[in-house]
This record gives sequence, structure tokens and C-alpha cells, in this order.
Amino acid sequence: MFCYQCEQTFRGEGCVDLGVCGKDETVATLQDLLVYALKGIAMYAHRARKLGAAEPAIDSFVIDGLFATGTNVNFDPERLTSLIYRAAAVRNQAKAMYESACAASGTAVAALNGPTAWQPANSLEGLIAQGKTNLIPEKFFSVGPETANLQELILYGVKGLGAYAAHAKQLGATDPSANATLLEILDFLTLPSPTVDELVGMALRTGELNYRIMQLLDKANTDAFGHPQPTKVRLHARKGKAILVSGHDLADLYEVLKQTQGTGIQVYTHGEMLPAHGYPKLNAFTHLAGNYGGGWQDQGKEFPEFPGAIVVTSNCIQEPKKCKDRMFTTGPTAWPGVRHIEKNDYSPVILAALQAPGFAEDGPDDEILVGFGHEAVLSVAGKVVDAVKAGAIRHFFLIGGCDGARPGRNYYTDFAQAVPKDCLILTLACGKYRFNKLDFGQIGGLPRLLDLGQCNDAYSALQIAGALAGAFKCGINDLPLSLVLSWYEQKAVAILLTLLHLGVRNIRIGPTLPAFITPTVLGVLQEKFNLMAITQPEEDLAAILN
Repeated sequence: MFCYQCEQTFRGEGCVDLGVCGKDETVATLQDLLVYALKGIAMYAHRARKLGAAEPAIDSFVIDGLFATGTNVNFDPERLTSLIYRAAAVRNQAKAMYESACAASGTAVAALNGPTAWQPANSLEGLIAQGKTNLIPEKFFSVGPETANLQELILYGVKGLGAYAAHAKQLGATDPSANATLLEILDFLTLPSPTVDELVGMALRTGELNYRIMQLLDKANTDAFGHPQPTKVRLHARKGKAILVSGHDLADLYEVLKQTQGTGIQVYTHGEMLPAHGYPKLNAFTHLAGNYGGGWQDQGKEFPEFPGAIVVTSNCIQEPKKCKDRMFTTGPTAWPGVRHIEKNDYSPVILAALQAPGFAEDGPDDEILVGFGHEAVLSVAGKVVDAVKAGAIRHFFLIGGCDGARPGRNYYTDFAQAVPKDCLILTLACGKYRFNKLDFGQIGGLPRLLDLGQCNDAYSALQIAGALAGAFKCGINDLPLSLVLSWYEQKAVAILLTLLHLGVRNIRIGPTLPAFITPTVLGVLQEKFNLMAITQPEEDLAAILN
């Protein structure tokens, strides 16, 4: 195998024997093959779309397929194999749609090959052999490392926005125009000899598409559950039976809450589900009892200790240890031997929770504050602007992003603690668990730490930054605002491409730079956007404030 799509890849170069995430050669190769098959679908579907023909079911499958190949999502060879066979059938459907559109418009059918000509082997062993011919190192020899790495950068951005599109789709929100662009980008990735300029341009276009998808997801979440409001969240358990819901999909949490009403079961959030407490329609459930634990990387310790049923709704799943019999997955998430929830039927989860011991007693009453979405923050924008003009707020720091387990991430804790008391800290995604339980105090009645939400709520951060820039009649890069971001997987790649598309400069990322960013590409990004690697908290903070 070879995989370098996440920040924790082995030695910062690539996983070749076993993924740091836990996937083995079989899973890695099946994921590569699924991506190859999705490109074949896109080649036909994109051309059909240019002729006015589209099929929502095809778009939907491509989105779900991309999500399944992300980091810490699907580790189940059986489910991946099923997706590959479905991909071949969907590809044939896209081919028929394209040829029909050609006939209707009098257009000649293009002679396509590569992913469009591929047929899946009829055994797992055969699929593995096919997948190995499409490993990334092979691309280094066929197109060269510069092109291959840029293609992977685009692909990882597409995987990230595919995850956000899947979250939105679960709430019934889709954008046919955005889907068309997604297919176009995947088709572009099959070109034999794109230039570096073309690849960089398409990477920024991927960022533009991700912005549209995050906007779509923001509207889907707020239409379904209301705009987030500042909300106190309990950090310790209450006595009784319990279910823990981790991941990102608010719709899954809603179903769990709805189906557990009257059962006496308390429901807790974990990881990226923490911001759910700020949504009025979710917080209205009195048995949404609080948040348990920290970020996804703490599952290995926290899940076995949780005395109830566990539901993992999206990516960020680790190998279950001593809890497989009471753990469940939904949507694209899968692990061999873990039961998967179908058709929103959470009765097996409820049964497992009732059979588990639950919490024997109440824990302490400690709380933290969440729910500072763009509407909540913009409602007090006048107070923020006045505080800046009066000198009470000197600077804004956005500190957050995707967290991981690699050493060096204590940088973000140390940086947040070193931020002067006349500065506000905005945070989002699971990176906030590095410091969100610390007391940062207030400035003029405003909490110094504002939790904006999940990783996709980078959209909220951009809305807030845009409003502040408008109030001060300047550009975003002229604001007293600095972005210090951790990255781990493909959603973070998509967000970074969005920030670059919007022209945001002076971003600091870490704890290490992506292995798929070559020195040449890094030089371009540094020259154009002043993208920087983090160094030491004190040095970076001093450079920013000076």
C-alpha cells in the first residue's frame, strides 16, 4: 500500500505497510480502486451534463463514494467491495446517459478509456490485483511527482468537500450546479498531462466549490435545527443508562434523541458532535445530557470506559477496543464486526444501552460554552467593533482545525494560553479540545473563547471575518485577525483550499506540512499567500503581534 493523505502518515512520507489510521493493505487498495471507479463515472457524467443530461442518483453515489475513501471512515473490506461493484453499475448507467445525450443532440460519442474501460474482477483477490496497478507511486513514474502530488492535493480537497456534501445531502440539501463542478474536477484528474498552472488553478477552484458546499450545509443545519445559540454544556455524566453519539451528522443525533424519548436513556455527544448542543431544536431534548470525553483520537481510552452504547456517525473512527459489542456505525462509516444502522432504525442501539450498566452516579457539574455560530456572533458585532475601536480587543485569533494524536499538537494548547488577555480566540473543529476546557475569562462581557462549531463551520468564521472587514471598511487580510490551524485529514485540506481561493494570507498550519505538497508547490503557496508552517508558540505569537 501507499497512502499519504493524512497528516499523521508514517515518518511524514507515506504509509506503506500499515496505515497509522489502522487501515491495512486490503482496505487501502480497495479505497484506491473505488476512487479510480468514481473517476470513470465522472468522465461520463460530466460529459453528459454538458449536453443537458443529469441523474441525481449518480451524483449522490459519487459523493458517498468519495466520503467512504477518506481517513478514518470505512475500514470494512466487505462494504468497500460492495461499493466498487455498485460503482461499476453506476458507471454503466452514466455511460448510457451520456450516449443517449449524444444521440439526442447529434454529438459524436467521445472515445474514452482508462477508468471508463475498467471492469471489476469477480473476487477480492482479483480486485486487490487491479487496485495495485493504480497506486500513487505508479503515477510518479507516469506523470511525474509534481503533477501526481498536485493531483492528489485536488483529490483530497474533493474528498473533504464530498464529506460536507454528504452531510448536507442527509438533510435533503443538494446543489446540482455544485455537483456538476464536482464531476468536472474528477474528470480533470484523469487528464494525462495537465500543466502546473492548470493544476494549481483547479486546486483553488476546488476551494471555491468547498465554500459553496459549506454554505449549503450551514443552511441545511440551521433550517433543520435553528441557528446555534450560546449554550452551556455539561462535561460529566448523569446517573443512568447512556448512549454516546460521535462524528458530525446532526441528523443522526436527532434520530437518536427522537427514538430515545421516554426510555430513560441519557444521550451524550463526543468529538465533533459537541456543537450540536447549541442548536435549539436539538437542545430542546431534555435527555441530551452533555458531552463526554474529548477529540476523536481519545476514543481508544474513552469508548471502552463509556458504560453504554456508542454510535459513530461519520469519519473519525478508531479500532474498537473492548466495546465492539455495543458500538454501531451509520452512513459511510464502517468497521469489520461492528453493527451498521440501516434506515434510521436505532432500536439495536437502544437495546444495547439498556443492557449496559450505565453510569452509577452523577459526576461534577462542570460546564463549557458552545454555540457561537455566525448569527450569534454577528448579533453582537457592534459591541465587538466598539471594543476594537476602544482598544479593549487588540487582536483576533482563530485557533483550531482537525486534531490528531501526533506529538507536537500541544503547540495549540500552549499558543492559546499565551494569547494576551486583550485578544479574542475563535475556535472550531476538534482541535479546540486542546484548550476548550480552560478558563479564558471575558472582555467587556464577551467570552474570550468563542466556539464556532464543527470543521464545516469555517463558513461561520468566514462570515464573521467578512462582516468585520465590512465594518472596518478593509479587506480580510487587513483585519487584526490571524489563523493558526492544525490539519489532519481531507476536510482540513478542503478548508485550506477555500481560504486560499478567497485570498486569505498569512495562515500558519501544522504540526507538519502535507507530504503531498512538493517544494515547488509550497514555494508557490508561500509566495502568493505567505502560507507558513508553525514553529514555536512564543515565536509565532510575537511575530503576529509585532
